Amino acid sequence: MDTPNTAALRRTPLHPLHLAAGAKMVAFAGWDMPIQYAPGILQEHLHTRTHAGLFDVSHMGQIEVSGAGACAWLESLTTADLVALPDGRQTYALLPNDAGGIIDDLMIQKMGPVFHVVCNAARLAEVQAQFAARPPGADCSVTLHEDRALLALQGPQAEAVLQPLADVAGLRFLDVREYPDAVAGGLRLSRSGYTGEDGFEISLPAAAAPAFAARLLEHPQVRWIGLGARDTLRLEAGMCLYGNDIDDGTTPVSASIGWAVAPARRHGGPRAGGFPGADIILAEFAAPPAKVRVALLPDGRAPQRAGARIVDAEGRELGVITSGNHSPTLGRPIAMASIARAAKDAGTPLFIDSRGQKVAAALTAFPFVPNRYRR
Repeated sequence: MDTPNTAALRRTPLHPLHLAAGAKMVAFAGWDMPIQYAPGILQEHLHTRTHAGLFDVSHMGQIEVSGAGACAWLESLTTADLVALPDGRQTYALLPNDAGGIIDDLMIQKMGPVFHVVCNAARLAEVQAQFAARPPGADCSVTLHEDRALLALQGPQAEAVLQPLADVAGLRFLDVREYPDAVAGGLRLSRSGYTGEDGFEISLPAAAAPAFAARLLEHPQVRWIGLGARDTLRLEAGMCLYGNDIDDGTTPVSASIGWAVAPARRHGGPRAGGFPGADIILAEFAAPPAKVRVALLPDGRAPQRAGARIVDAEGRELGVITSGNHSPTLGRPIAMASIARAAKDAGTPLFIDSRGQKVAAALTAFPFVPNRYRR
């Protein structure tokens, strides 16, 4: 039953399936989304690591950019090397502002003269505003596809589940293929995801999504997985969450994702710069900024949450936790933090100010749990 708080929220085409599955629904980025199902976040997380989890991510923005000028226009806005991106491949890219901050992080697929861009639901308006502020020429068109759904099938059994419906066995990490006969209107699949596991992201017509999801769920290895487990999975994989670990005041190098600035777009590359904030972003490769995103292993068993201060032994503030939770895979707390680079470089002992108590935290490497991409 709708309430005044939920009636105004948007719903994905899979909304009735979530309700039928007993999902706990929450407001997220203006959408009514499932945060968990009856098994709970812990079991959903572990199921994805061992079997196959199905995620509804239809709230994310799907934008098509096409035409002879599409490649050049997207490169003028992002940190990607789209000229060298082969057909049928996908890349991670950043959409920066003039100050070098991150408006959003994107996935961009190249399918011949057409590029498919996926952006975060909470940042769609800002992405569209940036596109409008630097509009393409007559040789390029931009279309927001609100008529498509997006599913993610993640986990070691994902290929076996999907193979009878679409021949995906030959795909490798970040490959993209179209399957025009799989459903009415066709599927577009990428071997990718936000969990660190092998898996697929599936774009398909909204009208075909409920029946296709139901077919996947008929497989005994597949369960619905909510946003709660999606967050713990991506944290274990060391992936940034927009609004926590990156935002419009965070530069790529300070977020430890300088690798998302393609070598071709850096100094010495064939098309260096040319995107908003390029001078600031590229300068930080030679002169790194004062802050840096790091991976932490806090002592004890209590999860340390975003917003907790990072201090030194004398209590001087060095930074803040940006994401933190219990790791179901490791059975211990893990966290990401933005801290003073000088403290990291000096090996300064780090502590978390947890309600006035100092909890020691050791630096570690990303990812917390090794990824299992099919390369």
